Amino acid sequence: MARRETAKRISAKDLTGVVAAICRAAGSKPKEARMVADNLVAANLAGHDSHGVGMLPIYIAAVHEGKLKPNRHVGIVAKPGPILVLDGRRGYGQVIGVEAMALGIAQAKKYGVAIVALRNSHHIGRIGAWAEQCLDAGLASIHFVNVIGRPPLVAPHGGRDARLSTNPFCAALPSARGRPIVLDMATSKIALGKARVAKNKGVAAPADSIIDARGRPTVDPGVMFARAQGALLPFGEHKGYGLAAICELFAGVLAGGGTMPSVSQASIAIINNMFSVIIDPKALGVARDLRREVTRVTKWLTASRRRPGMGPVLVPGDPERLSRAKRLREGIVIDPRTWGEIVIAGASVGLAVEGARISRR
Repeated sequence: MARRETAKRISAKDLTGVVAAICRAAGSKPKEARMVADNLVAANLAGHDSHGVGMLPIYIAAVHEGKLKPNRHVGIVAKPGPILVLDGRRGYGQVIGVEAMALGIAQAKKYGVAIVALRNSHHIGRIGAWAEQCLDAGLASIHFVNVIGRPPLVAPHGGRDARLSTNPFCAALPSARGRPIVLDMATSKIALGKARVAKNKGVAAPADSIIDARGRPTVDPGVMFARAQGALLPFGEHKGYGLAAICELFAGVLAGGGTMPSVSQASIAIINNMFSVIIDPKALGVARDLRREVTRVTKWLTASRRRPGMGPVLVPGDPERLSRAKRLREGIVIDPRTWGEIVIAGASVGLAVEGARISRR
């Protein structure tokens, strides 16, 4: 009788080592490999498995295809005053995102605000990571993201076929007590990565989150990976669809990287454009009050009496903080199928992966 595969529970440190080793074998220099690994594992720690290490096989496939370019750095296209126009040059988004935000932070400190138009980066991962980089500098930020180069994934409200991607939106403000507000969300009801995780785990997708290729509601996440592909649905019906359209236009048009209908959709690569506004509260004269007021609003919201059957009232950013603390203690659980895909990705670059051990094949 065949042995049933079981999920693996791996420490963040060991998982980071595995991912970094595979990235190095795929051509990344050690610093880049570590930046990619740190970012992906941080997404798992935050509870965003859809943007965690399960993305690695997609990245390695894009490297093999020549659509993801290791060891690239962000290029400055234009720098008029507080505006930065940047080109990611199809490098790892985990590097390009850090470099883009560092440039934007410097401009915001100088001018009080920075507008960062980043185009042509490979997948920039969990957008909350870039908002958190701004928070670490004491800055607020807003981010609009779209995806080009891949087939669309999300149906417009009332439509039966995909026309958009999951187009994330993110906004963040610092607080006085280490509990900043970080709203980071896909504009679809679930991200494609969450459908992938559900498929790999063999569980149903949330109700009213997916339609099949004929436009019929389904809870089978596998339809998103079938030859006749289904479509994700926007959150909040027309409201999420409206925000997705705004992200498509702000990131695709204002950042200058192109929109879904204007770019070929034949690649396996995930190419992101991001339009960011980074704000220094000092320039608005509210630095002294901002953190206090964010803390006051947080206390006001979380003091609400919970409804029967519901958990405690949280604010945006709390679920990630709670998940991070738990998974740092207990480790990160990787389902067998996702782990198998990581092993295959390792093998494709000449590595044998067994648990946290890496060896040359």
